Amino acid sequence: MITILPAASGDAGELLTLQYASYLSEARVYDRLDLPPLVQTFDALVTELGETSTWKAVRGTRIVGSVRARRDGGTLHVGRLMVAPDLRGEGIGTRLLAAVETEIPRGVGKLALFTGYRSVGNLRMYERAGYREVHREPGITGVMLVHMEKTVSDPR
Repeated sequence: MITILPAASGDAGELLTLQYASYLSEARVYDRLDLPPLVQTFDALVTELGETSTWKAVRGTRIVGSVRARRDGGTLHVGRLMVAPDLRGEGIGTRLLAAVETEIPRGVGKLALFTGYRSVGNLRMYERAGYREVHREPGITGVMLVHMEKTVSDPR
């Protein structure tokens, strides 16, 4: 059974381990080990956890997924959606996205995220969840990023 809960700074070590494991598959797709999630330090993650809303998916005592969200005006930026490689395809990522959407702050009318252009599974999941591509641009490592948005039908 998977439970979705708010994450805290005390989860940083396990979240960083999950992040490294999760993004290694992306590194293989793009033949790059310098993707931002793979070079983030523990201290940077702790800082980020203090600046974002973060959810974790827990099975037993193991964190098996996570997602972060940060508000910027009327937009909620969704990022670092990750699922343990051995549990992909079980709907955990979809449930984490849904958790973000149940906690949208008042005044937010749009959700925004990005993923790599070769991340076909991610793109498919985001499209199923109602996100639409708005533009593409190279990220800091040169990987082409697909920026997607979803309008919140009832801004609070």
